[in-house]
Amino acid sequence: MRQIIDCHCHIYPEKIAAKAVANIGGYYNITMDNTGTIDDLKKVGQGAGITHFVIFSVATKPQQVKNINEFIAETVSENKEIMTGLGTLHPYSDDIKGDIEHLCELGLKGVKLHPDIQAVKMDAPECMKIYELLSGKLPILFHCGDYRYDYSNPNRLKRILESFPKLNVIGAHFGGWSMWEQAAEELCEYKNLMVDCSSSLYSLTPQKAAEIVRMYGAERVLFGTDYPMWAPDEELKRFYAMNLTEEE
Repeated sequence: MRQIIDCHCHIYPEKIAAKAVANIGGYYNITMDNTGTIDDLKKVGQGAGITHFVIFSVATKPQQVKNINEFIAETVSENKEIMTGLGTLHPYSDDIKGDIEHLCELGLKGVKLHPDIQAVKMDAPECMKIYELLSGKLPILFHCGDYRYDYSNPNRLKRILESFPKLNVIGAHFGGWSMWEQAAEELCEYKNLMVDCSSSLYSLTPQKAAEIVRMYGAERVLFGTDYPMWAPDEELKRFYAMNLTEEE
């Protein structure tokens, strides 16, 4: 059986999932049919043929970090064969070092940050301290890009990549949501950057998406659905429509 790893899945506790999904839908002005719960992710993801999920959530306040990381770790422990968890951090936490140590103790394998939702420029001094602590140790997955703001656009990601060459970075949405081509042109030469294709294939033609994959190099591109924003089966159809070679 072919292994299909979805590297980009947001999940929420059942009691807040509906509100969280509604908030995200409002932020991006889209309607989502998925519920954001772990049971729904497994149902629709495995139903589409996905065999492993990388799960996480985002802290919008420093005091949420501990609870979110423990929720992700507990979810992984209940689904060890099919899930890997990333932790969250918040740049304005009073104890970033302690937060990182705690997520490592929980067995989480990296960090997810969403500068736009957290409303912090990704190259702000508070954030650069995080990267210094993670450099050479844990990978970090960033939400990247938004034409409406300038929290996580390529100009800011470039500074991080240049300042921390040993930091393993994954730039979601081909390194720049809503500015995919610009991001690829500006970022493809940075070898400490990988990207994922989540929340991108719905907007790009298959030909343009394949072109961007080849700009980065297929070995540096991960598949992700951005669940619950998009249906996994539809994202896989879009992925296969790129007509990449078998090697790619």
